[in-house]
Amino acid sequence: MINRFCRVPLWECNAKLVRVAQGEKPADLVIRHANLVSVTTHEILPDTDIAVACGRVAYLGLGEHTAEHCIGPDTLVVDATGLYAAPGLMDSHIHVESAMIGVAEYARAVVPHGTTGIFCDPHEVGNVTGMPGVRAMFEDARRVPLKAMMTPPSCVPAVTGVEDTGAAVTAADIADSMTWDNVVALGEMMNFPGVLACEENPIGEMAATLAADRVVTGHFPSPDRDRALNAYVASGVSSCHESGSFDEVLSKLRLGMYVQLRQGSAWLNLPGYLPQLVASGVDTRLCLLCSDDNHPHTLVDEGHMDRILRECVRLGLDPVTALQMATINCAEYFGLAHDLGSVTPGKCADIVLLDDLEGFVARKVFIDGELVAEDGRARFSVEPYAWPDFMTHTMNLGFTPTAETFRIPVERPDGTARVRAMAIEPGDTITRNAVVEVPVVDGALQADPARDVLKVAVFDRHHGADGTHAFGFVTGFGIHGALAQTVSHDAHNLLVMGDNDEDMALAARTLVECGGGEVAVADSEVLALVELPVCGLMSAERVEVVAEKVGAARRAWEKMGCTMPSPFMTMGVMSLACVPELRLTNRGYVNCLTFEMEPLLAEDA
Repeated sequence: MINRFCRVPLWECNAKLVRVAQGEKPADLVIRHANLVSVTTHEILPDTDIAVACGRVAYLGLGEHTAEHCIGPDTLVVDATGLYAAPGLMDSHIHVESAMIGVAEYARAVVPHGTTGIFCDPHEVGNVTGMPGVRAMFEDARRVPLKAMMTPPSCVPAVTGVEDTGAAVTAADIADSMTWDNVVALGEMMNFPGVLACEENPIGEMAATLAADRVVTGHFPSPDRDRALNAYVASGVSSCHESGSFDEVLSKLRLGMYVQLRQGSAWLNLPGYLPQLVASGVDTRLCLLCSDDNHPHTLVDEGHMDRILRECVRLGLDPVTALQMATINCAEYFGLAHDLGSVTPGKCADIVLLDDLEGFVARKVFIDGELVAEDGRARFSVEPYAWPDFMTHTMNLGFTPTAETFRIPVERPDGTARVRAMAIEPGDTITRNAVVEVPVVDGALQADPARDVLKVAVFDRHHGADGTHAFGFVTGFGIHGALAQTVSHDAHNLLVMGDNDEDMALAARTLVECGGGEVAVADSEVLALVELPVCGLMSAERVEVVAEKVGAARRAWEKMGCTMPSPFMTMGVMSLACVPELRLTNRGYVNCLTFEMEPLLAEDA
């Protein structure tokens, strides 16, 4: 199954590895005098030599033993004195599109930070263009040394019957994808209500995955830790990254689930449960690390898995245990430990040389024994990918938004009305189902910026004149003006938020004209714009350029009054109809505890 990710399959080179280990043939590469992080025994092994041939580890010189017998006239010798040699880092769950770039450019950003493998679920692209777009993401990934293990999207749409996406993924599509050479698992099964109801399509997708001997990754944010969680695990779902507390983590571990401990750009979950996990002494073999969603500025300014490792150590986790969660635990979960996850004989020579086990600064990064990054810079180049036309013309609103578009009529005179609102908590994916009072003027509901109550609208951007739209309210952002984006999980419809109709209309029109992205508007002026013409999700520019544009947007948010971390991502999940409690889609409010639609006016309940 893993042939695609190895320079040479083990069965084609095992004889040579045997000879290199015994000194009968020279190695291609020998790393000398490293402090080896042994993730198999939880040790630091000083002054270790590592001999590599055919892209795989052939020999470890431990203790008084050295790899001098593996060195020939053409062997590349790297002196790693004072450095720590660890397995290449792996992100167990990531949506590359959240960085607003393709996989190849993502590789250029993260490999210099020690990342050698990612398990990516392109369900953002899947919701816009379906499996043809997913296939294009896979083809882009083939151009770089980063091992992009793909997990095709299981939930397109995320929850049936509550929103309109640009495409749908069926059990037959998943069965076909399991024959692709870079597919190792099923993407996160967010439709846990469908699983619990034994709906045909989610059950069929999981059956196709399990029949292909792949794992089913999960997404279970429900507070039910009894029958529902047991049933979800019994269905075949074997991992989850949606845990908000130590009790949730422990409940899943006790049922044999792998728990993906998450620290992304906006979803800052580690502080909420890692210290308790450390103090508990619970075995962490089933714990993995993941980022889920990274903004481009996070990758450029802070790093990737190295950033998460630093936070783990800051919160009290032993650094070797943290490295296990980003290496061998990950490989074992996905059934790839025969090739990946440790620096041991026979495994792929995916090795990162680190300054220390606190900052985790990568000095050299090897993938299959090739030096692919050094001192923070990639040693491979990436040309812009030629995205197909069907992925670059995806804004199909069917009309031109005006201020009148955002009028919310109500059958009552001037005064006030009680409405439902999504109450946002910074740094979390969860929203509260709140009831607030808003003004009524000339028979229409108004925002109330003085009380931090903003209007929200979601427009179907996939089906033109046949599309629908819906209105709601939100608290927690504290802005003056309007914001709009087409990165709105998971249908990625046009999401607009603001305190006045004129700015909301300008924001919407701006994104329609540029093909999608993110825009900030105040007082009839565009303050910042991030153009994302590929599916309304990604740019074809360098990550540094995109990060600078996103930085300008972040500064615009701050100028408009917002103080929360990564507000763009927080706004982007206001339509995510599979995470509690209340979400807004183009069809209206969805109660994500009951999975029933709810009226905007609280009096209509």
